[in-house]
Amino acid sequence: MSDPMIPSLFEGETNLTTTERAVSVVLGLGIAAAAAQPRPNKFLSLAALVIGAGLAIRGATGHCPVKQINHTA
Repeated sequence: MSDPMIPSLFEGETNLTTTERAVSVVLGLGIAAAAAQPRPNKFLSLAALVIGAGLAIRGATGHCPVKQINHTA
């Protein structure tokens, strides 16, 4: 259950095209997979994993909160 006081970043109408969604999923999974490789810098790996997961979720849901802000302003 979600708290009604905290808005979800990935709720809302779909505002990405099919191409944008596909590219986001592919790039997101690629970045996340690259982050899973052992590296000397653990913080860089964590950052890549978070960014990759965010892109993959963006593509899977079809909603981008940043794009929504740009279109409503």
